[in-house]
Parts: sequence; C-alpha cells; structure tokens
Amino acid sequence: MDLHKKGVFSIPFSEIATPPSEFKGDTNIVSFWESVTMEMIGRGFLSSGRKNPFVVCPSYDSWAPWIGPNTRNSDIVLNTEHTKLQKTKSCDVPDLDVTEERLGDELFNLKVGAVRKLCKECGLDTKGSRMDLVLRLRTEMQNRSAYDKIFQQIWGASGGWAVITCPCGVVYSIKFNIRAESPRDFADLLLSWKHFPNVVIYDFARGLAAHVNLREADSLPFSPHEGRLAEPTTANIQLAKEGKLKVNLPWLKNKKEEEDTNCHPLTGSSEHYALYDRFHEFNTKDPRDALRRVQVVPELCGWVNTQIAEQLFAAMRKNNSFLNMLTPSGHTFLMRNIIHHYYTAQNKNMEDSLKKVVSPSDQLTFNDYGQIVLGKFFYYYYFVTSYNDQ
Repeated sequence: MDLHKKGVFSIPFSEIATPPSEFKGDTNIVSFWESVTMEMIGRGFLSSGRKNPFVVCPSYDSWAPWIGPNTRNSDIVLNTEHTKLQKTKSCDVPDLDVTEERLGDELFNLKVGAVRKLCKECGLDTKGSRMDLVLRLRTEMQNRSAYDKIFQQIWGASGGWAVITCPCGVVYSIKFNIRAESPRDFADLLLSWKHFPNVVIYDFARGLAAHVNLREADSLPFSPHEGRLAEPTTANIQLAKEGKLKVNLPWLKNKKEEEDTNCHPLTGSSEHYALYDRFHEFNTKDPRDALRRVQVVPELCGWVNTQIAEQLFAAMRKNNSFLNMLTPSGHTFLMRNIIHHYYTAQNKNMEDSLKKVVSPSDQLTFNDYGQIVLGKFFYYYYFVTSYNDQ
C-alpha cells in the first residue's frame, strides 16, 4: 500500500460543502462511477463551450474509491475523509494524526526561495535560515487556512492516489484522495473489502494498525499483538533488532488444514499483521516496531517486493503532466482506465508465459479467487484477473 502524491487534480477546498451531520462515510461506489461515466459520455454530445449537465464535482459524501466487485464487500464502501475536517488531538493515540508531521517533513525538500515565498503568503517573517523558516511554517500549520496554503503548495491540490496492490503489483483498490493522505484512507479501503488481508505492508504500519483497531474496537482486525509479529517483550524486540527473531507463517505458502474462525479463504488464517516496507522500517521511533519488519517472516523475506507500489508510480509518472490538468472527474476516469489497460496487457503476457511451460492439451482456467488453475493445481502467487473485474 502506498500513496502517489504527484497524481493530483485541481480542487478549490472552499467550494466543497461540509457533508450532512448524519453522514457516516458510506458511499455508493456503483452510483458514483456511473455518474462519472455519464459525464464522460455527455462530453461527446455537447458543442464547444456548452456546460455539461452531468458534471461530477468532488464532495465528501459521494466521492467513492474504486474497488472491484469481487474484492469489495458490497456496493456501499467507506470514504470518511470528511472527518479530516474535524482535526482533534488525543494524548492516547498520537500516532493517528500524521498529516501535519508528514507535510512538515516535505517542507525540508523545498528550495529556500519556495519556503520564503510560502512564509510571505502566510504572513510570516521571511528573514532567517531555511530551518528558521520551516519551523515558523510548522508552527503556523496549526491554523487551518495556513495549513491549506502549505498543503496545496507542497502536495499539489488534491491528496494523490492511495492504492492497494497484491504482491505481484496488480491494483485491487484505488482511492483518489480529496485531502492529504493519512492511515484513514487505507483503513477505508481495507474495511470495505470482502476479506481482510492477512498481511499488510505500509510505510506507517503502526499508525494504520492503531487506527483500524480503534475504529473496529469490537473485532480488533489487526491481531494478535496489535498486528505485530510477536509479543512486544524486551527479549523479542532485541532479537528482532539483531535480525535473530524468526516468526513462521506457513499458511502463506500452504493453506491451513484446520481453518480458523472468520479466516481468509486462501490461507485459512484469521491472523492479521501490519508490517513496514523496507525503506521505512528504520524511520520509526517506537522500538516495538522492530516486530513489524518483513525480514522477521521467512515466508516473506526475499520473496515479497515491498516497493511494488512505488514501481507502479514510476511507470505511471509519464502520465502526470496531462492527468494533473484534467478536471477531478476526468482525472479519476482516465486514471482508472489507464491502470485497467496496463494490467490487461500484463495479464496477457503472464498467461502466455504460463502456456509455454504446460502441455498444449492442458487448459488454464481461473478459480473464484482470480488464480490461474491447471487441473487440480493452481499458481498461488499469480493474481492475474482483470483490474476492473477484481
């Protein structure tokens, strides 16, 4: 799971209405994407300069992600971005509100001239070193209007794409964020899935696990050990830091013969872990996060590519220049189609390569979970169903 913050569209936040008080984050994914499709069709019947009556504007109570019909739990999915408007601080869960922290970190990547200009726009003193300027801006971000100015300068306009992929890189969910990324966005996607994944790899795994477990306090999706791989004892933490701790998850390779209650249908396990990707596992200050490292699990170490989402973004980077100039609905529609065709071509190549190693008389078929099946055997790691089908 990762965010492509360069994939943005222009959006005036002041024009987005606050949703009704009774809105809880439930959006109809079918209705939203039908309305976006209708806008695209309507463009073909309108003369130049005529206003499209089917235009779809971003809103907190109708803007929906894309989750395939075989992946989502129902046509009603979650989008709770409206709660980002109600920023609150809690001493019990300081890890959840990470937007300001991440935005502050991005300030250091700006050139001195850009930082000075941003200070001037926020009415701050423009004298001093870059560090002085950044510290002033980070303090000023407590003010909502200043935060929005800084956010639009650094992040673009919208909040980028939040994607969830399988280990081989096929996108199973994509969310076009209106505001800056937080664990809430990925929690919305995961909690809208039919089957909660056993292992999630994310650059802020601790915040994601804490957020999801707070939202679903009755079921605690990330368990055992709050999504860590072992009990956070001093001995286990030290062994993990030294690279000596190994936690086997054999059901990642072979499904459990005796399935757990409420298990994932492909593994038979009801355990759920939140792990860090390799580039961010040493960024955390909590020593217990050593128990969230991929190399602790022999079945994952050396096999799973924790940067697969970053590689997808690199392949899509050439599209940013024209996608970012489109309207919000045009951006989402075209991006979804680009990814669909990208993976349709990949799926065809994968299927052709498998046909080369099997007998011409053998027929490759798909099972209910999108896996290629040859007789009674299946290729466990090849999730090659179409992006839109999944």
